[in-house]
Amino acid sequence: MARNRVRTVRVPSALALSLSTALVLTTTACGSDQADGTGTSGQKNGGAPVVVATTTWEGAFARAAGAEDVTVIVPSSARHAPDYDPKPSDLAAVAGADFVLYAPFEPYAAKIKEAAGSDARLVEVNLDNDADKAGAEVRRLGKLFGTEDAAAEWDTSFKSEYGTLRDELKDAWPGGKAPVVVTQVFSAWSAKMAGAEVVGTYGPEAVTVKQLSDLSKTEPAYVLDNAHMTTGEVLPGSGAKQVEIVNYPGGDLDLTAVYENAADTIKKALAAS
Repeated sequence: MARNRVRTVRVPSALALSLSTALVLTTTACGSDQADGTGTSGQKNGGAPVVVATTTWEGAFARAAGAEDVTVIVPSSARHAPDYDPKPSDLAAVAGADFVLYAPFEPYAAKIKEAAGSDARLVEVNLDNDADKAGAEVRRLGKLFGTEDAAAEWDTSFKSEYGTLRDELKDAWPGGKAPVVVTQVFSAWSAKMAGAEVVGTYGPEAVTVKQLSDLSKTEPAYVLDNAHMTTGEVLPGSGAKQVEIVNYPGGDLDLTAVYENAADTIKKALAAS
């Protein structure tokens, strides 16, 4: 029976691993998984996938897709996961994995896999919380892991819950009108869920003076910021209420909870208007 556990690898900073330039390999050189790739042969846990995920975000996608043995490398407390410094214990976790899940903006996944000498399959995950894209990604991973049924079951449950959240947010619209928002590009999924009228986007770079002027002219009621990449108040003096949206799941690797938490956050902001 597959082990049902979530492990977060941590060691003291004094043991920080220094990965030399010689270990800097491209994703292709490390045998990256193709977007439509399949195959579960040779898995180490009796056919059940053993997965190492760089962050809780990839880990949550893996869990939703049916993986039960998931190790997360970057602690959920890390504010900006791409800045994480891999540790020696991370190599031990990768060595026993069937799959290593990572995102293209994370610079360390290929280095970790190569340094560990692992034969794990390196899989690039599309970390986008847009509901349609998330469902498609979970189904893709389920096919890759050989857990299609579990992935399909999650997708059905998620679609039902997402529909409920959209209805609740619509009911919370002030005056029955869709809220007018500016959103950070990686928080746009929450604006879509809320049924908001998006009049401008910004990021991931810091807002320039010109952008500040242009976005202020759109007169948004709300700014949906990215809690993981925030640079402070985006439109100071505009009167727009800033709402921090969290993209990363917690240590429980519950992907659906990301949507539930964002919906609660937005509903509170709408109610306070």
